[in-house]
Amino acid sequence: MRTCAHWWGRGGPTLRTGILLLTVPPLFLALQLLVVGPRAARLGVEEQEGSVAFSVISIEPVSDSRQPRSPSTRPPGLEEEEEEQEAEMDDGERKEGARAYEDENEMLSRQVEPRTLEVQPWVADKPSFTAELNRIITYISRPQLNCSRVLSPGHTQASQPPADSPHWLLCAEDWLLPTHDSLCVAYSFSMDGGDAEFLKTMLGLGCEVHSFDPSNSNASGRHLGNSLASNHGDGGGVSQHKMWLEWRAPRKHKHKTRGSLSSVSQKLADIMAALGHHTVHFLYADLLSAEWRVFQNWIELGTLQSVHHLVATVHLQWAGFEVGGTNEEVLRYWFSILQGLRASGLKLIHSAAGEGHSVLKQTVANAHSSYTLSWVNTRH
Repeated sequence: MRTCAHWWGRGGPTLRTGILLLTVPPLFLALQLLVVGPRAARLGVEEQEGSVAFSVISIEPVSDSRQPRSPSTRPPGLEEEEEEQEAEMDDGERKEGARAYEDENEMLSRQVEPRTLEVQPWVADKPSFTAELNRIITYISRPQLNCSRVLSPGHTQASQPPADSPHWLLCAEDWLLPTHDSLCVAYSFSMDGGDAEFLKTMLGLGCEVHSFDPSNSNASGRHLGNSLASNHGDGGGVSQHKMWLEWRAPRKHKHKTRGSLSSVSQKLADIMAALGHHTVHFLYADLLSAEWRVFQNWIELGTLQSVHHLVATVHLQWAGFEVGGTNEEVLRYWFSILQGLRASGLKLIHSAAGEGHSVLKQTVANAHSSYTLSWVNTRH
């Protein structure tokens, strides 16, 4: 004891200060244990002797009602029932998704992708009026499908092809005609009355017949403007419309309601939609040199999938509306249109030559100024 006092006395102030510094940390540690210990006890946390206490904060998200819960949180006896319900829900969603996928595929399968007209190569090494015209005349003079039974102008009973060459023919094979229990729809576009026999035949077949003529003042009688409202002027047999075919896109997109269109000229698809028709079984068209651009529109938009039989007159006197280029280029364009019709499913069954021998304002002895061509769609 005297030694400790001796050293304490000999150390002086410096030694005493160092000893005080060494005793401070244990004092702080003791104070910390006094504070944390009771707090941990109050929180119900059991701490092991010598361990450090931490406060734990939960950051778990609120569980979704559809997310499987821990078995310990489920009420007894409901675990299997909930698993079955969740399995049924997932299976139902998969089936609903599969049905939606199938419906979408079915809808897409009915739609035809827009296509661009494929311009055919020159028939010779260089542009030639004679070579291009001969290719066209040869093409439209050779039927691509032989029908054993046909419908002739003014007749409603199918028969063998007549010996003479009528103005047009319809292929009357059973698999190419509408069934007896289905609606038959016929359209005619003509401004010169040349469709009289066609209309008579269609009425005899019991078809719903629509005649389109923008020059007909009797069409859409009491309706103002250009409407598709029917005017049964001949006793209800033929619905007459003051309407014509268009190939250009409308400048203004207006909402079209069934039975009414805003212009005297409309695309075939718009006319069909306004009349509520998905298919035109028989279509007659003498478009007075507008046929080439109308045909191109039908080819590119896939409209021909909705037309089963087509009778149309093609005019060769001049290039046609909105068709330009040299005579050789025009002839190649015409042939490209004919090839496009065939690629769309139309097979030529009959060809009838018209009057005159003028082609692109040139007199050609072995060609005519117009031809009435009869096609049947073998893809419907």
